[in-house]
Amino acid sequence: MEGKAPKALLKAQKLANLLDTAVKLPFIPIRIGLDSIVGLIPGAGDALMLFVSLRIVWLGKSLGMPKALIAQMVKNSAIDFGLGFIPFVGDIVDIFYKANQKNVRIMERWWISENKYEVDKVTQQALSEWSAE
Repeated sequence: MEGKAPKALLKAQKLANLLDTAVKLPFIPIRIGLDSIVGLIPGAGDALMLFVSLRIVWLGKSLGMPKALIAQMVKNSAIDFGLGFIPFVGDIVDIFYKANQKNVRIMERWWISENKYEVDKVTQQALSEWSAE
């Protein structure tokens, strides 16, 4: 792996950012994404966002993540989906819950723990090159 994040993890990061933090709200320090916006459509919006959220889970599974972590990611997505069914309050809570970001953090922590030696090696090499300049 050469210490570099795999394509599946990079795709998951981009998708989570799009879903949870792509848009900065003016005048307040809160970012929202498509999940919050599309989730405003009753029923169908939340179902569509669950489908997209499960894409991140699938990307984690494709990396070979353990079943327990995949189950935790599915739980996060299910909680986000369930919250969306509570009128108004669910939409507000959805802005702060950010299940997709949580799932990507789970993926990142797992990947780093599995590839720590390679990541450390690449980091040390980059630091050496930077110090030499």
